[in-house]
Amino acid sequence: MSSFLFVCTGNICRSPLAEIAMRNEAEQRNLLLDIDSAGTGSWHTGDPPDPRARKTAIRHGLNVDQLRARQVTLDDFQRFDHIIAMDRSHLSFLKKMKPLESKAKLCLMLDFLPHSGRKDVVDPYYGPDAGFETTWQDVSAACAKMAEQMLDDIQD
Repeated sequence: MSSFLFVCTGNICRSPLAEIAMRNEAEQRNLLLDIDSAGTGSWHTGDPPDPRARKTAIRHGLNVDQLRARQVTLDDFQRFDHIIAMDRSHLSFLKKMKPLESKAKLCLMLDFLPHSGRKDVVDPYYGPDAGFETTWQDVSAACAKMAEQMLDDIQD
């Protein structure tokens, strides 16, 4: 069984949206997977997703209300098969943190959308509300591709 951790800065915008998008992909395939999200920083620990992320999820028929921000830990590198960074700064952070004996494979979210021509999922936090929809489009499309590549072969 595959497991996935999505990582952004504070775990209140991009990574919770990616988590819920991947949960939706797993549900559509009738798979019960270990899917979570975390931040590189701790300042939002225990907080729910940003209200704009919540509204974006609701517009797409999904709910992020149960999610709470947390910081990535060393244990995550043993718990998860795949740790997916939202941007290159997160990937750099994770590479430095990754223990030598880690089973986790690290990658960028937009590695699954090479045609996008971008490496980083844009951080919508300081921008207009519309940025959350752009983030949703990126993470949901990337999760769909990721699921096609990694989950379709384990479907019942």
